[in-house]
Amino acid sequence: MSDLDLLTQSLARNVKRWRTERGFTLDALAARAGVSRGMLIQIEQARTNPSIGTVVKIGDALGISVTTLLDYERGPKVRIVPADQAVRLWHTDAGSYSRLLAGAEAPGPLEMWDWRLMPGEGSGSDPHPAGTVEIAHVTAGELTLTVDGAEYRVGAGASVTFEANTAHSYANRGEVPTEMVLTVSVPPPAH
Repeated sequence: MSDLDLLTQSLARNVKRWRTERGFTLDALAARAGVSRGMLIQIEQARTNPSIGTVVKIGDALGISVTTLLDYERGPKVRIVPADQAVRLWHTDAGSYSRLLAGAEAPGPLEMWDWRLMPGEGSGSDPHPAGTVEIAHVTAGELTLTVDGAEYRVGAGASVTFEANTAHSYANRGEVPTEMVLTVSVPPPAH
């Protein structure tokens, strides 16, 4: 079985499990996540490989991390993610990428990402639920962070925190690759 097949089946099982655990109907989850009921059915039946944006929206709506949605085993309290098992969820031909390094439920989703943005490239994000906070630490290059239309420049060695419940994007406007570690903390869903 390929990695993609494993992820598709894990996503199917976990979306259904967490939707049931949260007491959401397909229609309720579709409305909360802003995705179609048909897409959710295809995901739960392991008939599609949705975009990372769709997976993030479903995770946010369920109040769980992308790591939990893609997890194929519920393990012990300590979980080591070997370097070769970090999941690359976005990449470009020029070499930009994001890798999900690790995640946990603490008490809501908590994720740690490894990002590389090549010169001239960027990636946008839809607003996350109210109360979501992101923390980025730039290890190389310079990050141009745009939050709710305002631009911020974060150089190598600097860190930034921001409320991520508004549209935001990450870009590299420099001449060398930008590398950063990004942590996303999403509050648990209100019932």
